[in-house]
Amino acid sequence: MATMRFRDPAGSIRTGTPTDDGVEFGDESYALDEVDVLAPCDPSKIVCIGLNYADHAEEEGMDLPDRPLLFLKPPNAVSGHGDTVTLPEGKEKVEHEAELAVVIGEQCRNVAADDAMDVVAGFTCADDVSNRDDQRVEQNWVRGKAFDNACPLGPVLADPEDVPDDASVELRLNGETVQSSSRAEFVFSVPELIEEITQYMTLEAGDVIITGTPAGVGELEDGDEVEVEVEGVGTLEHTVAR
Repeated sequence: MATMRFRDPAGSIRTGTPTDDGVEFGDESYALDEVDVLAPCDPSKIVCIGLNYADHAEEEGMDLPDRPLLFLKPPNAVSGHGDTVTLPEGKEKVEHEAELAVVIGEQCRNVAADDAMDVVAGFTCADDVSNRDDQRVEQNWVRGKAFDNACPLGPVLADPEDVPDDASVELRLNGETVQSSSRAEFVFSVPELIEEITQYMTLEAGDVIITGTPAGVGELEDGDEVEVEVEGVGTLEHTVAR
């Protein structure tokens, strides 16, 4: 069953059940325009995977890594469904990256790949918004990846069983499909990623792993409307402002 995290009209943060036209919490039902849809979790960190699709590595002119390429986004990068991502001032090339996001359900360390799905709370959609101007000239990618609102997540947390192994991952920019691939095209699977990451760090409940983007990344401009759709999850929407 999918869940949706939201702020109700009284200002309380709730986790409810999404419906066709809103969200339910207990015996209360709300229309979506009555609430603020929040990111489906409140992570202490977002672990990001680079070059996890062969076609994206090719478009970037880079070799595939022999182990998962890891970097981090901090909590300030989180934004939610329907939010506006404000691009860093003075940066010319800021790009979208559609990604399947994995939300961790419990504190974990040294998790074997065979046991990895036991620590997964669910899946959601992500856009790894990336400031290429700075990313290209720094090694740690803080300016490139960690600016405010640089990781929209949502709209719901979906049960892993509802997201097929070959789930489609797409991004539409102003209504035009510009990224389209499948979870089946991952270089490293979700269990392999969890095994690798937890060899080095403890993951906490609510932490997020964003699993890499397919080919078709492109520049964002003021007023753009972005939709990231993952089969079995739904569609994350956000706008862009300079």
